[in-house]
Amino acid sequence: MMLAAPAADVQLNPISLMLGSSGVVLVVLLLLIVAATGVWVIWLLKSMQLRRLRSAQHAFERAAERVNGSSDLISLALQHRESPGGRVVMELAKRHHAPNLSSDLLMAVAKRAIASEQQRASTLMPTLSSIASATPFIGLFGTVWGIMNAFIKIGVEKSASLPVVAPAIGEALIATAFGLIAAIPATIGFNYVDKRIGDLIEELTASSEAWAEMLAADPGGPTSAVPLVKESNRPPAGAGVAHARG
Repeated sequence: MMLAAPAADVQLNPISLMLGSSGVVLVVLLLLIVAATGVWVIWLLKSMQLRRLRSAQHAFERAAERVNGSSDLISLALQHRESPGGRVVMELAKRHHAPNLSSDLLMAVAKRAIASEQQRASTLMPTLSSIASATPFIGLFGTVWGIMNAFIKIGVEKSASLPVVAPAIGEALIATAFGLIAAIPATIGFNYVDKRIGDLIEELTASSEAWAEMLAADPGGPTSAVPLVKESNRPPAGAGVAHARG
């Protein structure tokens, strides 16, 4: 009897219970481990992306504070095309030649560009939200299955002693724990990243109003706006021939 207790302890530790889980519970645990790992990967990727976007946006806004005209603003946007603000101004510049240009029209264009930036910044957020909401129920499914196995063993063994039910109950509780391990960081990470995305979009919206007013106050003529595609320095095809004939 003295030698049986250590063996039982080894069999009932969490790692042994997890590795010895029944087929369905083991699949549930593997899914939850993958989901928990995915949460941290997504959180890391989103933090890096938002840090890069905010850095580029702040650099563009600091440079935009020193420009005085619409052409200078568009030229600056071409230099900061990797920033959200630069991309918004480039979309506004496409309407700079439009007749009857107004700040309302430019703000409508800016809102569409801002929506595109929000979609860009919100990549993988639905996945994080799905993990946060679904993993507790996946863990609960593993728990129910483990408890069901415990009752089946009670019926087969004709006994409700601890050695009979403890392994099944243990793996059921581990499934619940893994569901929470995946769901809690996913919920915290989603709220944290979503708040940072909201702050970035609010800053971009406020700045876009000023950019739209600047472009509306200085409407571009047929040739006043800075082209979005760099012009080639190569002379026209017929120029060399004409020069030779001259």
